[in-house]
Amino acid sequence: MRQFLLPDLGEGLEEAEIVTWHVNEGDHVVTDQPLVSVETDKAVVEVPSPQSGRIAHLFGATGDLVKVGAPLVEFAEGAEQDTGTVVGQLDTSEKRDISTKIPAAPATGRMVQVLPAVRALARKLDVDLNAVQATGSGGTITRADVERASKSLAEAGPAETLRGMRRAMAQRMAAAHAEVVPATVTDDADIHEWRKDEDASVRLMRAIAAACKAEPALNAWYNSGAGARRLVKRIDIGIAIDTEGGLIVPVMRNVAERDARDLRAGLDRLRTDAVARSIPPEELRGATITLSNFGMIGGRFANLVVVPPQVAIVGAGRITQLVVAHHGQPAVRRMLPLSLTFDHRVVTGGEAARFLVALRSDLELAS
Repeated sequence: MRQFLLPDLGEGLEEAEIVTWHVNEGDHVVTDQPLVSVETDKAVVEVPSPQSGRIAHLFGATGDLVKVGAPLVEFAEGAEQDTGTVVGQLDTSEKRDISTKIPAAPATGRMVQVLPAVRALARKLDVDLNAVQATGSGGTITRADVERASKSLAEAGPAETLRGMRRAMAQRMAAAHAEVVPATVTDDADIHEWRKDEDASVRLMRAIAAACKAEPALNAWYNSGAGARRLVKRIDIGIAIDTEGGLIVPVMRNVAERDARDLRAGLDRLRTDAVARSIPPEELRGATITLSNFGMIGGRFANLVVVPPQVAIVGAGRITQLVVAHHGQPAVRRMLPLSLTFDHRVVTGGEAARFLVALRSDLELAS
């Protein structure tokens, strides 16, 4: 028998969720035939067969979580055990430890007293005593405290185990919060001279490219383990796309060298693939800076989250009309709020401010 292990999907996760099996035990398959679809942090990926042969055994059912390197399929012939393969290509020059661990929750530091009968009641009602607010004397958790917590949990509905994109978001945000030292600067761009049909997303991407050329320190990767920064010449922008299943951040490649029509076509394709959950893993990796155009939904400014190894993220708020000074006189102008969050371990305040000035200046150019 030869086992095929769940390969490294290159997504920085230790496991994947089985979505659909495309084969059954006893089936004969050929090399590269899809075996199973698994859900990674950002997309549903088809895992192809590494060989031709008969399927002897399938490990896991739909909805199961499978660890990377764990058995996935067993073939009826072949004695060599598979060591796992890589789906997609990883650039070895940029290879880094992508394992992600969720940090333990910080201790509350409080001392609580719980009588044995109350502890038994908590077990019976499936209530976590660490989440119960103690109202008894001296910080004691009472029966009423446990019953109140149980009632609140029942009213809130059943707990939902995070899977797929939601699970990955929790892991990445926790890791980013534990590592990055964020700082945010904001400004407004006067876009009153734009055409009425101006493509805001394309203008933002091109303005980011111009700002990266003016201040390259923000188009970079930082390896905190090695204490090494890499300034990246090519500008690959991660585009935050809101979907029903969660946030997906595909990458628009080589933005500085593409015209407006090509950028719009590429963005439309990424958005369609994101909604369909069909984005290839390689299109979710390697962003050098990220754009969150959250103003399409609402809000003006934001403290955004920088996801390592990137060092900066740009946010665009909702376009509004404001009374501002224009040529020394009050005037109603269309203004675009801008937020720039950066990793202050690597980027100085001066570099961030110069980037924001270049970004705003490019956006304020007439169409």
